[in-house]
Amino acid sequence: MSEERPTLRQRQAQATRDLIVDAARGLFLENGYTNTTIESIADRAGVAVSTIYAVFGSKRGILRAIRERWHLQTHIREFLSSIDPRVEPGSLLERFALATGLQWQMGAQVIAIYRSAAAADSEAAAELAKALEGRHTALDNFTVSLAPYLLPGLDIQRACAILRTLCQVDVYEELVVRSGWTVEAYQSWLAAALKRELLTNC
Repeated sequence: MSEERPTLRQRQAQATRDLIVDAARGLFLENGYTNTTIESIADRAGVAVSTIYAVFGSKRGILRAIRERWHLQTHIREFLSSIDPRVEPGSLLERFALATGLQWQMGAQVIAIYRSAAAADSEAAAELAKALEGRHTALDNFTVSLAPYLLPGLDIQRACAILRTLCQVDVYEELVVRSGWTVEAYQSWLAAALKRELLTNC
């Protein structure tokens, strides 16, 4: 059975939503979350202020939409929730490194926006904390799946801490943004570091 195609009205609504998200993302990066007004977002997007409130409800609603689009584009959630136990652990870490590089390549700026918002908005700070908690849980579950292949004497708690530390966005930014590495070089380094620090016979 073929999937139902979106109607013209649905496509137009999505196009308007995308315009608003793109405009807000650009302004948040240029001026900061606090200094960006709904009016300035509407002006850049070419829509009415009332349209933004109707679609997103608030500036924080646009912030959530930016984050959700990022997750949909990177597929990192799907990767972490659908680990195939038949895949060799070294290959699994290589795939994880590729997914992480893509995640930060597309989302380092999203994290910067959220940090800016969290500094001034307690509810945005709570959303960021919840999102990070969920990410930590997913990463820990991924590490647990590697338990049979961990280095002798390396307990799960320590292994989880190592993986979480190596794939932090701050590490990506230090290597790629500030030190000029390519994303591919970062992904190769991350894969090698994870295998060296976690796996036996690698």
